[in-house]
Amino acid sequence: MEGKNIRDYLQPGKRAHLVGIGGVSMASLAEVLHGAGVKVTGSDQRESATVLHLRKLGIPVVIGHLPESVEGADCVVRTAAVHDENPEIAAALGAGIPVFERAQAWGAIMRDYKNALCISGTHGKTTTTSMCTHIFMAAKADPTVMIGGTLPLLEAGHRVGHGDTIILESCEYCNSFLSFYPTVAVILNVEADHLDFFKDLADVEHSFREFADRVPENGLIVANCEDENTMVTLKGETRPVMTFGIDKGDVHAANLSMAHGFGTFDVMYKGEKYAHLELSVPGIHNVKNALAAAAAAIALGLPGKAVEDGMRDFRLPGRRFEYKGMYNGAEVCDDYAHHPGELAALFDTAQALGHKRVICAFQPHTYSRTHELFDDFVEVLKRPEVTILAEIFAAREDNDIGISSADLAAKIPGSVFCPDLKDVTEKLKRLAQPGDLILTVGAGDIYLAGEALVKEK
Repeated sequence: MEGKNIRDYLQPGKRAHLVGIGGVSMASLAEVLHGAGVKVTGSDQRESATVLHLRKLGIPVVIGHLPESVEGADCVVRTAAVHDENPEIAAALGAGIPVFERAQAWGAIMRDYKNALCISGTHGKTTTTSMCTHIFMAAKADPTVMIGGTLPLLEAGHRVGHGDTIILESCEYCNSFLSFYPTVAVILNVEADHLDFFKDLADVEHSFREFADRVPENGLIVANCEDENTMVTLKGETRPVMTFGIDKGDVHAANLSMAHGFGTFDVMYKGEKYAHLELSVPGIHNVKNALAAAAAAIALGLPGKAVEDGMRDFRLPGRRFEYKGMYNGAEVCDDYAHHPGELAALFDTAQALGHKRVICAFQPHTYSRTHELFDDFVEVLKRPEVTILAEIFAAREDNDIGISSADLAAKIPGSVFCPDLKDVTEKLKRLAQPGDLILTVGAGDIYLAGEALVKEK
């Protein structure tokens, strides 16, 4: 809200009302504020395990968006998905109660930390933020953490620590990360995405450059020097930049071997071996994510042993190549990939694991992304031996374009269009053979099709 400083409202004794408090980032925000002495209340559309957990902490949560819920609040915090027409937001605005975005609240919080490690990029944010969390936990740095997924180590997507470091997944959508104050900003990659908000790739690059420019002159930008768009984004940058990459960069891999898709390598920094990693997560993209996490650790002065110890037990967060079970001798896994670049990395990993066939059930996410990146989706979805296409998951959009997954199926030889998830499950049942890898893929609810499959006897 113009003219209002959110830091003035997120003080001990003040009351902050969070609309949509059951979401991953909002729930972690609620816990951090609650721990700092702010009186937190909230609302959500439905009951959930998260809502129950917050209530046990002493945070009152109302189900439904009722105007009276904001009465007496000093400020209201919302997610980007909650608009001015929401009854609570409308009531707050009408009563002159300041309304702030979730990202602004995180930005205010991180200013109280000596180190604010913010991980950005079109792909790999959740995984790399999770890797950093493992490393900083191994270093006993007691970090505060916000991740856009559930990390097995934390059994949550967040952690309230008491150290001097906060680690945040930093998303470019709606320029959210431009409310942040990173002391170390990691840029994993920059691609055209979220084209319902950004005009084009140049607009995306401009946003990432603004993010990098939020780093203070005595801070550091950690950047993927093997990603051309990232380097274009940072051209002429005056702040210190530490680069990373597989084959080149200030931090890079040496003696890399990929056994059945799992990377083993030395992390090199300034010509010296900093750490030796044997990854328990597959894919060359995870080698690069691990190098980014190692570079962040170097930037903040952690020893190589912390990287080795933290990565030794690293497990992917939920919906990142997540094992779901078996059906008729086929392994069923789920992944959140919803951009052509992410799908390519996923299929690289899957095809290196040695299964007889890769069967992919893909659910496109948003009409605008499917339309803008249509040809890229067609090309990458030709790669699995069998591709099943569920209908597009609308998320926040209406189908003004008149596009369907059936349009993709018409361009992908041998693919099958299934109008609903039950059809997907039935098709997978008929296809599954011993030795197959079945992947349910997308950012919507496609995972339900795989879960239904493994429950079948």
